[in-house]
Amino acid sequence: MPQRPLALAVLCAVSLMVVLDGSIVAVALPSIQNDLGFTSSSLAWVVNAYLITFGGLLLVSGRLGDLIGRKRVFLAGLAVFTLASLLCGIAADQTQLIVFRFLQGAGGALASAVVLGMITTLYPEPRARAKAIGVYSFTQAAGSSIGLIAGGTLTQLLDWHWTFFVNLPIGVIALALAVRLLDPDRGTGLRGGEPLLPLRIFRLRAVSGANTVMILMVAGLFGFQFITALYLQRVLRLDALGTGFAFLPAPVSIAVISLVFAERLNHRFGARKVLVTGLSLVALALGFLATVEADGNYATDVLPALVLMGAGFGAAMPALMGQAMSGVAPADAGVASGLINTTQQIGAAIGTAVLANAAASRTGSLLAEGTAMPEALTGGYRVAYALSAGLLALAAFVAAVVLRDRKAQEVIVA
Repeated sequence: MPQRPLALAVLCAVSLMVVLDGSIVAVALPSIQNDLGFTSSSLAWVVNAYLITFGGLLLVSGRLGDLIGRKRVFLAGLAVFTLASLLCGIAADQTQLIVFRFLQGAGGALASAVVLGMITTLYPEPRARAKAIGVYSFTQAAGSSIGLIAGGTLTQLLDWHWTFFVNLPIGVIALALAVRLLDPDRGTGLRGGEPLLPLRIFRLRAVSGANTVMILMVAGLFGFQFITALYLQRVLRLDALGTGFAFLPAPVSIAVISLVFAERLNHRFGARKVLVTGLSLVALALGFLATVEADGNYATDVLPALVLMGAGFGAAMPALMGQAMSGVAPADAGVASGLINTTQQIGAAIGTAVLANAAASRTGSLLAEGTAMPEALTGGYRVAYALSAGLLALAAFVAAVVLRDRKAQEVIVA
């Protein structure tokens, strides 16, 4: 099928656009607050409105794709997301922006929940599927970091409206191509007795294990991103744009490993070994960050960890995504895709809450003891990094114990 690479590009471009939107707006929040008069507490709803609907509808959207057809759900979600992006960009007050962000999150969930299921259907051959999942995994792994860079650039060179307007040309072009390139699928039909989350998929060892690993991995890494952004700005004194570019080595490393080497590594050594090794490298990088100092230097204290982390994550993510879809029946591909995306959101919420509270608690204790602010902040961040490293080490342990190589799984599934 000569059109398959282009169809894959469309699916991954939309997935990247949706992932970007979770972080691209973060850098623009001060400008949005100034223009629309948000208070510090109400400003959080610009982010939360998107995340609530996005995370809450992923599982429903994935199952809906199984029942009525994944192409229909994907196109509907993409259209809603693109329209909502336009409405967010022209929002004239706080209420409008928050309402349109809810709508944008719903469209993002519909579009992204079925992408992985569509890719596995589009590429039934194991090696070709592994390579395609590597491309998709890059969009998931590097999207947030790219969003920070894009958000800072657009806000500084233009204004906050363009963090939403940038989605319009991508969305319109992707919609036109998707209508022509993606094969239609009818789905199994709306049957009243069909559960939202069929428990049979959890009998697959790969699905259960992969989703457990995903929660642990994302909890550690999403919290790491939050904490590192604070360390770079509040301790090393980088501005918003500088902070965005400081993260650039991570997505570059992810791209090199996931797009160039991941498929060959998985084919030669097996997904489980690659996953465990990748997670171990990420844990090592986080352990390195747990030694940062208040008078630290980006080039020597942060950059090496970002490169190592990107390499480990670039190897781990494609292997994990492949495991999450391994042995899943075609009729359940949508719900399996939605499930692994949902566990990402759960892990992100857990990681941010746990690590932020741990860092704040340690910083507060140090301040109470009379420690200067930079040293107190750094002490809190070191605790958070150590917890992140522990979560990744636990993820590697679960992957080593629970998951199996592909050939063994296929025998069990058969």
